[in-house]
Amino acid sequence: MIRMTAARSPHSPAARPGPGLRERKKTRTREAIRAATYGLVGEQGYTATTVEQIADRAEVSPSTVFRYFPTKEDIVLTDEYDAALLELFRARPADEPWLDSLRAVLREAIGAGLREEPEVTRLRTRLMSEVPAVRSRMVESMSVTGRLLAGAVAERTGLPPDGLEVRFLTASLLGGLLEVSRYWAEHGHRDDPAALVDRALDIVEHGLPPAGKA
Repeated sequence: MIRMTAARSPHSPAARPGPGLRERKKTRTREAIRAATYGLVGEQGYTATTVEQIADRAEVSPSTVFRYFPTKEDIVLTDEYDAALLELFRARPADEPWLDSLRAVLREAIGAGLREEPEVTRLRTRLMSEVPAVRSRMVESMSVTGRLLAGAVAERTGLPPDGLEVRFLTASLLGGLLEVSRYWAEHGHRDDPAALVDRALDIVEHGLPPAGKA
């Protein structure tokens, strides 16, 4: 749901059957491509990094890279954690205010990313801030996340997922979280990102603070 982080957690329930050999191989290939990309970008920058270089380091063909990731930007941005985060959201107490549920899930996602892959997490947000092509692709990809989030919010509130209210809310949330990521990167990753998300959600809940109180 949120590409603030490159979180590998939360995990799906233990009762869920593990992936088969073919799926494990696909996962290893995706991870090899991502690792090669992050390594090269860290060494020489995003613009200088080519798909051919990524393929060579990951020991796959360029066509394999494109089979897993349609664009170079997708390698940086794509993850498989939207569904897992929504699962956590739906597992929160039914009588909990939906915004409190969202706060809890985002805190867990941010904490997991910083614990497990702190440098990759910071690199991704820096690229979103500094590289227009990455930021543009991020905005394009939000439509899928937006539909998933709209469905979860609709379930909790009883409002239709395609209604204006839910669509406006989810678009505002996702756009706001993108700005949180950019703000965090632009300020050298000095702030606590969970605290920044809390500030952003306070604005959603209460509106702008009085002048001089932010």
